[in-house]
Amino acid sequence: MRGDPRDSFSGNPGMTNVYRQSGLVMAAVVLILDMGRSLAVALLAATMLPYYWVPWIGFGLILGNRYPCFHGFRGGKGVANYLGFTLYTAPYAVLASALAWLLCFACFRIPFVGSFVMVLILAGASIKACGIYSWCCAGTILTVIFIMYAHRQNVLDLLIGHEDTKAPRK
Repeated sequence: MRGDPRDSFSGNPGMTNVYRQSGLVMAAVVLILDMGRSLAVALLAATMLPYYWVPWIGFGLILGNRYPCFHGFRGGKGVANYLGFTLYTAPYAVLASALAWLLCFACFRIPFVGSFVMVLILAGASIKACGIYSWCCAGTILTVIFIMYAHRQNVLDLLIGHEDTKAPRK
């Protein structure tokens, strides 16, 4: 790895930043680790708590990923974590959202645009999986809002035309 990914590009240690700094292999490692940790949390939550609490545990996971106390409260934006967390509750949506991300990325070359589409697909599947139960829906909606809020600088950069929002062509 070439230093701390929080020191360049978007300033967070997420998969996209690691890809920009260290390449595809290291980005895949970050994705697998984030998804694996999140899947483990989802499995524990689903076995230990009533199902309507599971989306709230997911929100806590994303919150902790965004503001990790061991890294100066500078973390990732939570997309890979949400992908892994949803792997337990709605596995079919993970594949559909990954394909949608690839399609968006192929069209626009802007990772966060694909991430927004991915998160919306995952949220829809999560809400469907919980049977439109209001407490589940609230946790899912809050998670989506938080992930999108974490990307606010990306949106602003895109609107004013900064090139850092686009993935490099390798």
